[in-house]
Amino acid sequence: MTDATSRPIVRLKPKAEARAIRHGFPWVYADELVTDRRTSSLAPGTLAVLEDDERRPLGLVTVNTKSKIIARMLDRDPEAVIDQPWFEARLKKALALRDRLYDQPFYRLAHAESDGLPGLIIDRYGDVAVVQPNAAWAEAHLEPLLAALVALTGVTTVVKNGTGRSRGLEGLAEETAVVLGQITAPLPVPMNGATYMADVLGGQKTGLFFDQRPNHAFAARLAKGATVLDVFAHVGGFALASLAAGAVSALAVDASAPALALAVQGAESSGFADRFATRQGDAFDVLEALALEGQRYDLVICDPPAFAPAKPALEAGLRAYERLARLAAHVVAPGGYLVLCSCSHAADLQAFRNASARGIGRGGRRAQLINTGFAGPDHPMLLQLAESAYLKALFFRLDG
Repeated sequence: MTDATSRPIVRLKPKAEARAIRHGFPWVYADELVTDRRTSSLAPGTLAVLEDDERRPLGLVTVNTKSKIIARMLDRDPEAVIDQPWFEARLKKALALRDRLYDQPFYRLAHAESDGLPGLIIDRYGDVAVVQPNAAWAEAHLEPLLAALVALTGVTTVVKNGTGRSRGLEGLAEETAVVLGQITAPLPVPMNGATYMADVLGGQKTGLFFDQRPNHAFAARLAKGATVLDVFAHVGGFALASLAAGAVSALAVDASAPALALAVQGAESSGFADRFATRQGDAFDVLEALALEGQRYDLVICDPPAFAPAKPALEAGLRAYERLARLAAHVVAPGGYLVLCSCSHAADLQAFRNASARGIGRGGRRAQLINTGFAGPDHPMLLQLAESAYLKALFFRLDG
């Protein structure tokens, strides 16, 4: 481990916004840092002291010159030592919040910058933890991180999920492996009165989307006695919660056969199999087909992947959200409800709401917006980082 007194120094350019860093913004972009030969030669994940242009220290950062986010703030103390006790202190604070929120250990334990662990995600499934080291520094410090995680939580199995767009941007290779214990089958996860099956080795993200938990719950309030269509259903998130609340039937639509198979397992484990059905296919194609078939549902939910994962994709993404809203409006029964979700941080709430409203209108429907949902409290927002508040869920009541 590098001696804190011998760490390299990196410096902001004179026009860089040092005040934002002092006030809690956690990132330094590549065009804000002096990238001389010495800085450019630093290995990805190197710990360095960040200074402003007048050589005043701002804190300890991790540097990756391969990334557009060239430095991430780790600690305001430039001499902090990133070891097992350091990780335990961060995780202890994160765990205290989750223990207060949930009576069972199924949640996001560490939400990257929002929990003071930049680029690091940890989801907990009881005695199993799935770790996503999406930044080079986290990959480099995986051993003390895992030691701290096990010591603090007592988990007996840990999966390293090294997949996803973020790792590619950091120049990291994709790799998924069980680094402690063993996994032999999908994990049952109790949530909102249903049992979900999480494939923590081969599923999307870490196997389940804990961020949608409160939105599943609100949709379930609309589902009693209703027919439900869950589009981009993954493992049945909205459908199973709706069935638990008394929906008369639910159809889950997804392009992934393995995800739908897990949804069926969840319905069986929950005792809902007789009211649950699946349909595999492209969501847009299925919505068009259902409309032509004359199918109508009391509650329709569309929870797609990020159509606008970054600003260059924003315009195309908003057009996709608009099209989805238009097609979905065609299959909502008179007086029924439509839920539209976006996990694109590049599309802010207003832009997403406007695209959704245009789509509903072009679908020939009028609507009331009755609720706006966000990610659950185990996905806290860092106020200085708008990107940490990525999830939006709009709940509409459509005309008769």
